[in-house]
Amino acid sequence: MSARLRFQGEKSTYMERPATIVDVAKRAGVAISSASSALNGQPGVSEATRTRVREAADELGFVPSLRGRSLSTKRAYAVGLIVSRDPDVFEEDPFFGGFLAGIETVLRARGYALVLQMSTTAEENSERYRRMALDRRVDGVFLNEITIDDPRIPLLHELQLPAVAITEAHVDWRPAVVHNNTAVIRELVDYLYGLGHRRFGHVSGPREFLHSCQRRDAWLDALGAHGITESQVTDGDFTYASGAAAASKLLSRSDRPTAVFCANDLTAAGFQARALDLGFSVPEDISIAGYDGTALSTYVRPALTTITTSPHSLGATAASLLLDRIDGRIVDKVELEQSRLVVRDSTVPAPLQR
Repeated sequence: MSARLRFQGEKSTYMERPATIVDVAKRAGVAISSASSALNGQPGVSEATRTRVREAADELGFVPSLRGRSLSTKRAYAVGLIVSRDPDVFEEDPFFGGFLAGIETVLRARGYALVLQMSTTAEENSERYRRMALDRRVDGVFLNEITIDDPRIPLLHELQLPAVAITEAHVDWRPAVVHNNTAVIRELVDYLYGLGHRRFGHVSGPREFLHSCQRRDAWLDALGAHGITESQVTDGDFTYASGAAAASKLLSRSDRPTAVFCANDLTAAGFQARALDLGFSVPEDISIAGYDGTALSTYVRPALTTITTSPHSLGATAASLLLDRIDGRIVDKVELEQSRLVVRDSTVPAPLQR
C-alpha cells in the first residue's frame, strides 16, 4: 500500500492523506495507545506487539508527527545548546562544525532536534537556559564552555533540567564528558624542549573559561617540570584576530619567545599570519603549535603542529549521555580517548641550535 491513504470527500472526489497513528493501530490490530507506545519506544507493550506495529507503520509509510509524539509523551523531543560567542566568531571557528555534526548524528537517530542559540554575556546565557526550561522547549541542555563559578550550574539544579557537562576539568555535575589533555600538552612541551627551545609563549582562551585555565595550567606545569618557571602568557578569545594581536605583543619583546602554544588552531593561524606580516620567518624564527587538530591546521602554510582532538566524537558522546539522562538512565561520566600530538612544519629546533 502506498504511503498515502485514499478517502472520499464531500463531493465524491478521492483525495489522498498521509497515514495516521489510527491507521497503523487498525492495520496492526491494537489499540491506538499501544501503537503509540510501540512507535515511541515506551514500555507497556510486548516485543511481538512492538514488531507488529512497526511493520504496519512501514507498510503504510507512516511518518510519526513530532507534535503528536510530544503530546503523547509530554516531551519536546528537542535539546538545547547555547554558544557564548558572537555569531561572526562562531562562523569562523571550524571546531563547531565537527562538534555539531557529532551531536546531530545521535539526535537524528533517536528522533530529537537541536535548538541552537547564541549569547554574548553570562546573564543572557543563563536567561536563555531559564526560558528554554520554563517554556518547555527542550527536554535537556548541553552545559558547554563552563566558566569559573558558573552560575548555570545552580540554575540547572533549580530548574531540574537534565544536562550534560562538557569539560576538560573537574566540575560538580553529572553526567559529564571529560577530555583530559594534561598528558598530551606535557608531550608537546617535552617535544619543544627537546628541540632546544627555552623561551616560551602561550596564547590562552578567555580566562573565565575552565578549559582555557586547564590548558594554560597544564602548559605551565609541564614547563615547570623542565625547570622553566616563566612563560609569556597573553589572553586571547579563541579567534583569529586575538592570535594576530598576541603575535604583535609577544614578538615585539626583546626576549620574545622562540616557541608559542596557542589555545586553538584558529588562534594559531592568526598568530602565524601576523608573525609573517611582521617579517619573522615561521618556523625558523618562531615555532608555533595549535590545539584541536581541525582541518584548518593542514590548510595554512607552514602546516601547523597541533594537538588533535575529535570534535565529532565529543559532540556525539555528549548527545548520547544527554539523551540517556533524559530517558532516566543512570549515567556518570565518560572520559574521551587521549588526544594526540601531530608534528608538522610549523615547529623546528630553536634558532640558536641550528
